[in-house]
Amino acid sequence: MKKHSYILLLILALLVFQCKSSKSLSLGKANLNLSTKQIIRENLKQTPEFRTLASRVKIDIEDGHSSKGYTVNLRIEKDKRILLTSSPISVVKALITPDRVSFYNKLDKTYFDGDYVYLSKLLGTHLDFVKVQNLLLGEALYNLKGDSYKSFIHQNKYALQPKRDQELIEIFYLLNPSHFKIDSQQISQPNLLRHLQIDYLQYQEVDKQRLPERIKVIALEANEELIVGLEFKGMSLNEDLRFPFRIPTGYHEIEL
Repeated sequence: MKKHSYILLLILALLVFQCKSSKSLSLGKANLNLSTKQIIRENLKQTPEFRTLASRVKIDIEDGHSSKGYTVNLRIEKDKRILLTSSPISVVKALITPDRVSFYNKLDKTYFDGDYVYLSKLLGTHLDFVKVQNLLLGEALYNLKGDSYKSFIHQNKYALQPKRDQELIEIFYLLNPSHFKIDSQQISQPNLLRHLQIDYLQYQEVDKQRLPERIKVIALEANEELIVGLEFKGMSLNEDLRFPFRIPTGYHEIEL
């Protein structure tokens, strides 16, 4: 995979601060007796509410040929923008907004400034700002309120599927019956031999909000497999953050 693809994958987490209020989330008592509407209602209650989020993110990427590790500083202004900066040296910086995906690389003086088309192709499913933000926050990529779902028990967890699959797309969610956050969400395009699986291996509690601590993203296309591991450390909420981003002059635009 080209290095530009790796840079775009940093956005996924389609990505500083020390926090004394963060702790790994302990499990409560499981409840496996709810209706589909009740399951979705309980999940929506867990939607995180904050103004800003900051975290250091360890990213491990495997593509079947090599493995690489990165550390980035992540800043989110909810529903508005996501900023990622390579650490400990600010060499690569990326900014995601509802309209654009932009990044630049100081090492080779290149930049990209465009829409979500390439990132969507890379992971095999349509992505936009809301989906990228939801992926990072442990929220459903497709709105659970906007469709009619059926539920059943799978491996002692709640499974949700649309009663009618979207055209050419199959969607599957696994919800934890102890806290009703998503444990896994899977999106398949069988006709294109594509499959995207996002597993939330561990959640943490930050200022009474349940947020991901470890995420594993698996993207399959035909015989190619890409695995991205994300680990969030030192997460804090509602700090006054700056989002400085400007593509330097004289940089060469990347054709993706």
